[in-house]
Amino acid sequence: MACKKEEDKRSLLGLTVKKEEDLSEWFTQLVQKAQFADYTSVSGCMVLRPNAFQIWENIQQIFNSKIKKTGHKNVYFPLFIPEHLFEKEKEHVEGFEPEVAWITHAGDTKLRERLAVRPTSETIIYESYSKWIRSHRDLPLLLNQWVNIVRWEFKHPRPFLRTREFLWQEGHTVHATKKEALNEALYILSEYVDLVENYLAIPVLKGKKTQGEKFPGAMDTFTMEALMPSGKALQMGTSHMLGQNFSKPFGIKFLSENGKEQFAWQTSWGISTRLIGAIIMVHGDNRGAIIPPRIAEHKLAIIPIVFDKSKKDILKKAREIKEKLKEFNPILDDREIYSPGWKFNEWELKGIPLRLEIGPKDLEKKQVVLVRRDNHARKEVKEENLEKEVQKTLESIQRSLFLKAKKFLKSNIVEVKSKKEFIKAINENKMVLAGFCERGECEESIKSETSATNRLIPFHAQPAKKCIFCGKPAKRKSYFSKAY
Repeated sequence: MACKKEEDKRSLLGLTVKKEEDLSEWFTQLVQKAQFADYTSVSGCMVLRPNAFQIWENIQQIFNSKIKKTGHKNVYFPLFIPEHLFEKEKEHVEGFEPEVAWITHAGDTKLRERLAVRPTSETIIYESYSKWIRSHRDLPLLLNQWVNIVRWEFKHPRPFLRTREFLWQEGHTVHATKKEALNEALYILSEYVDLVENYLAIPVLKGKKTQGEKFPGAMDTFTMEALMPSGKALQMGTSHMLGQNFSKPFGIKFLSENGKEQFAWQTSWGISTRLIGAIIMVHGDNRGAIIPPRIAEHKLAIIPIVFDKSKKDILKKAREIKEKLKEFNPILDDREIYSPGWKFNEWELKGIPLRLEIGPKDLEKKQVVLVRRDNHARKEVKEENLEKEVQKTLESIQRSLFLKAKKFLKSNIVEVKSKKEFIKAINENKMVLAGFCERGECEESIKSETSATNRLIPFHAQPAKKCIFCGKPAKRKSYFSKAY
């Protein structure tokens, strides 16, 4: 009877649908059952549980270390933005207006001016910049903040990927010249790519957004795009060359070295908790999540296989191993109320990269068993080689996850030579590479006819003579797909 009860519990713990059969339901179950997030009574908003928030903290730590090396500093600006500031840049306000949540009352008192709940912070930050910057000696100004964002979207909410409130970082820099600002925007994009590919193990395409898809108010938007198992693209992060589009309406000016007053050049850039959703969706399998070792809070779980006679010795050895491997922040699961099988399932569900098993026979042989989360391969390892073998295995898992995701990305990009092929590939949930005229009218036609959007123009784009969709002249090829 006890075994039956444990089987019932295990079925509740595990996933009841397969990733390849119902990705949406698989993702929803995994996010909740692995305790990454939970829903709330506020539509479109979620609770970030510790298993997810610790990933976000690690992302913060990694990215902070990157930008602080180049002189960027963290700050905090208000959550509320007065309407008159929000409206200073016309294209910006038009782009965000449909998603802005407004505060109109404080208790029963109507406010004299509406306050926007931060959808992005350009306007509130640049009011301060106009006061702080006076001379070329004040430049460059390199600030960043880690905050929450509210965008009252009406599309179907999905944990991490599309929610009304989410966490992100937003950098806002000011420079004396256009070249310096452009270099900054491209530098930040390169750091984003390094973060996503080398820590999150997710390959991306990088390039520039079209004028129709760029950030409202920017001169140019640079992006990195990943492909999810659904065949939909996910924008993983963007860096914007704002030019002087905000410095002019906000009066961000400085005296140059020759004494002339000039408008500054600016950038803004951001990544969000959307990255956590990408990790879950890209790497997870039918047993649960798989967290890449470099971003995982706990690199391994230690599971003692205990019997009455050897229980004391096994637990003692397990504690010694935990101390020996403390650099990997291991979890020692010595709970007595659950069987080893239950524990295996739980830590697989939550995505711990590596499992270490130790039982009576292992104790006799002075060894342990390592089990990889990515391919479930088992390996017996002598105690004296344990630290090196754990490090080696974690590095192998990290590399394997990236290569698997890269293979998927490459195999799902289709280069097309006609409109018919374009539509067919999009309907088959592929990412399409095609010649594109880059006209706004054509871009809208593609969106209305196929539901696909232009994801990016690659930095080193292949030349093209004509647009696949409308037949008009084109200079280069772009990537298209459906997207979250």
